[in-house]
Amino acid sequence: MSLTNGFGDAAVMPIAISVPSPKPVIPPPQPDSDLEDFFENGAVALHLVGSDGTILRANKAELDLLGYTEEEYIGSHIAEFHADADTIGDILARLQQGEKLDKYPARLRAKDGSIRHVLITSSVQFRNGEFLNTRCFTIDVTELKRAQDELKENEGRMRQVLEALPAAVYTTDAEGRVTYFNPAAAQLAGREPEIGTDSWCVTWRIYMPDGTFLPHDQCPMAVALKENRPIRGVEAVAERPNGVRVPFLPFPTPLRDSAGKLTGAVNMLVDISERKQAETHQKMLLDELNHRVKNNMQMLHSLLLTSEREAHSVEAKTVLADATRRVAAIAAAQKLLYTTNSPRSFDAGEFLQAVCASAQQAFGSDVKLEIAPVAGKLANDVSLPLALILNELLTNAVKYGVNGRGRGTVRVELQENGEEVLLSVKDDGPGFDLKRSDRRASGLGLVTGLARQIGGKLEVDCAQGARCTVRFPKSRAYIQ
Repeated sequence: MSLTNGFGDAAVMPIAISVPSPKPVIPPPQPDSDLEDFFENGAVALHLVGSDGTILRANKAELDLLGYTEEEYIGSHIAEFHADADTIGDILARLQQGEKLDKYPARLRAKDGSIRHVLITSSVQFRNGEFLNTRCFTIDVTELKRAQDELKENEGRMRQVLEALPAAVYTTDAEGRVTYFNPAAAQLAGREPEIGTDSWCVTWRIYMPDGTFLPHDQCPMAVALKENRPIRGVEAVAERPNGVRVPFLPFPTPLRDSAGKLTGAVNMLVDISERKQAETHQKMLLDELNHRVKNNMQMLHSLLLTSEREAHSVEAKTVLADATRRVAAIAAAQKLLYTTNSPRSFDAGEFLQAVCASAQQAFGSDVKLEIAPVAGKLANDVSLPLALILNELLTNAVKYGVNGRGRGTVRVELQENGEEVLLSVKDDGPGFDLKRSDRRASGLGLVTGLARQIGGKLEVDCAQGARCTVRFPKSRAYIQ
């Protein structure tokens, strides 16, 4: 079947053809105009958008920002260059309502496919209530955004590290208010600290190692902030809400900005409960060992005394008497080590008193021992050699000194002299020549060997009585 018109000709069906709307004709700028020069050559990206979203004009900075030519950019819809449809939709809707936008964050797609992060400041020019165009300033913040993202990522990694640390860590602001704590801090404290409310410390209560209550505003973290310096070498005890106490080492350290201004502090709390338990156990074992050694020394001393009484030979009695005094000196030093609170050192004054008291029992009342005042600590390693040295020097002074009559006064001194420590025993006897004396009979040979054992040497001065001095390095004695 054919279709014809009234003249017998075939009918022609109408065809709909879509013709694109012509781009608006933008009047050419006036090159001599200062305003036009400001628009075209300004350093800030600037474009004008019509009410339908069409880009009417754009300056060189805008085109350079995205890499398009005028033909590719001007006359196109602004949404074509936005990476987020919701963002440009919200921008256009707000502008249609006459709202002013100030540093609105957006993402623009450049010609090379890269994304530029920008801040848009825009307002609409209305004339007689009619929307003419927007005036949009675009600030490229891509590098700033990248730096912020890297910083945020670094902060995230740092937070992950802090969260994973087995040691308790928390931070405060400059006023001491808690700003952050990791899970280990909450576990040590036995409670969930309150950010911005808790001050100075995350613990419920704090005590000194001796059990004295320590207010939070006097804790190591508070001192670090108030004095603007790190605090080291102190111990404290945290009490949890359930009453359990945990010994710990704090390491508060102030935080400062680039100008050196105090901005806060970070503190790490190291739980030393296991170390304290190990120290207690070690002390128990050491006390037990010292107790057994003390008992054995007492038994040996008793056996020697019995042998001395039962000996018939004068020479045997002399030898056994010397051995008895030496064992007694060792026992006195051992007893001091057993009763001291320190596993590594002992009080120098108490040491001299103990050894001299032991020797006094053998000398009797005719000999008076004077001990010069002394302070400081000596290392346990030198206790037994010094005890034997002092015993031999005292015995030698009584035998060959004190006016040659076995009676008088013997003075004992222990003092520092530069990098040396001097142990001296002085009597008021006639003195003797060290080179000509019977060192074996006088015990000075033993003294010389023991002095060498602790890195020292024996000196004898016979002016106005005999003064025997053992010099040994201060580094070996650890005297304080």
